[in-house]
Amino acid sequence: MSDKQLHEDQKYIEGLLGNNSFVIQAIYNKFAPKVISYIKSNSGDEDSAKDIIQEVLITIYNQAKEKNLQLTCPFDAYFFLLCKRKWLNELKKTNKKEVTINEETLSKNDSALELVDETDLFEEKQHLFNLMFQQLGTACKDLLKATFKIKSMEEVAKSLGVTYAYARKKKSLCIGKLTKLVKESPKYNQLYN
Repeated sequence: MSDKQLHEDQKYIEGLLGNNSFVIQAIYNKFAPKVISYIKSNSGDEDSAKDIIQEVLITIYNQAKEKNLQLTCPFDAYFFLLCKRKWLNELKKTNKKEVTINEETLSKNDSALELVDETDLFEEKQHLFNLMFQQLGTACKDLLKATFKIKSMEEVAKSLGVTYAYARKKKSLCIGKLTKLVKESPKYNQLYN
């Protein structure tokens, strides 16, 4: 995606990352009504639509933070497609059959569709990671959570009341166990191949 030009709507991504209340309010004012209307016309209600919008904004924020999301299409198209996909997935889960798909014409090369696919994949990988993380023992989870928050291993060791050498060794073992759990998951091959 690096060969494509950054879209001027990158400002919305930057605003989310910076927790800029004006930008976040602008997103709700400009883009939420279309999503709410779509969900209400497809077996949903306003509360469901607001939940979907919130989940999608969190996903966009996480992808921007973790993967340096670069918007190469209008934010509206990207945001709407993500919300739409998330809502259709919700409908599939709850087996509601009344789905009116009023698909805008998008080519396979469209930047919005590409970005949505990347974001969906990112979200699925995060979900797999979180599921496998929950299977770790308490000591591993505590240590890894501490390393996510605190960058210095010396501080991590101090906060957990263990030696620096023990913390480093244990972190290595915990990451190894987590990696093994992720790679042994049936979902791993679907996501990474």
